[in-house]
Amino acid sequence: MVFHNDNARDLSREVLVALRRITQAIELHSRQLVRSHGLTGPQLIILEEIARNGEMAVTELARAISLSQATVTGILLRLERQGLISRLRGIRDKRNTLVSVTEKGKAILDEAPPLLQETFVRRFADLPQWEQLMILSSLHHIVHMMQARSIDASPFLVTGPIHNENETKGQ
Repeated sequence: MVFHNDNARDLSREVLVALRRITQAIELHSRQLVRSHGLTGPQLIILEEIARNGEMAVTELARAISLSQATVTGILLRLERQGLISRLRGIRDKRNTLVSVTEKGKAILDEAPPLLQETFVRRFADLPQWEQLMILSSLHHIVHMMQARSIDASPFLVTGPIHNENETKGQ
C-alpha cells in the first residue's frame, strides 16, 4: 500500500507542475504582449472582434466575447484613451454606443502576434475527438478537486482579473 501512496503523491506532484507550467506560459505570453504592443490579451480580443465585425454595439460585443458589459466598457475606455477605437452614440437610439477600430488600432492588429488561446484552439482541434473529451473531462475533475466550480471564468487564457478597476475610474 505504501507504493500506491508514493505513486499517487508523485503523480499529483507532476499534475501540479503541469498546472504551474500552464499558468506560467499564460503569464509570460501576457507580459510579452503588453511589452511588445502595449495591450493585454482581453484588449486584443476586443480589438480583433470589433475589426472582424466592423462597427458594433457594446452590448453585442460583450455578448460575442462572453464578458459582462461593465467589463467590456472598462476595457473600451482604455482602448479609446490609447486611440485604438472610437465610440459613437447610435443615430436611431442615443442610448446605444457603437464602437469601431481606428486606423491606429488596425495597425496594432496587423503587427500583433496570435493570442496563446488561438494556438491552443488550433492544436486542440487537431486532436481526435476522444482525446479532446478526455482532456475536458480531466480538467473538469481538476476544477472540482480544487473547489473552483463557482469561479466565473471567460474563455480567455489570461491570469488575474480581465479588467482593472482603475481603468473605469480614469486612472
